[in-house]
Amino acid sequence: MTELEELRSEIEAIKKRNKRVEADKAWETSTTRNIFIAVSSFIIIYVVMRLVNADNPFFNALVGALTYLLSTFSYGILKAWWLKKRQL
Repeated sequence: MTELEELRSEIEAIKKRNKRVEADKAWETSTTRNIFIAVSSFIIIYVVMRLVNADNPFFNALVGALTYLLSTFSYGILKAWWLKKRQL
């Protein structure tokens, strides 16, 4: 393999890796993922609360799921603010 072919091969490998990394990042920040985690958390918390006969299991599970959503949706705003402050 010539040096030029080797460089082309390496560039193609880097492009494939970049696409994979971009897809992973898109999934990590996707609304679909966040809602799935919140709904799953709600169901698990609700079932556990019912099993231990806790008061207001629906409300307690809802608070946990909404807290998760609030934290994930505010992350972007907090990160932007922090980065702006760091650039000073």
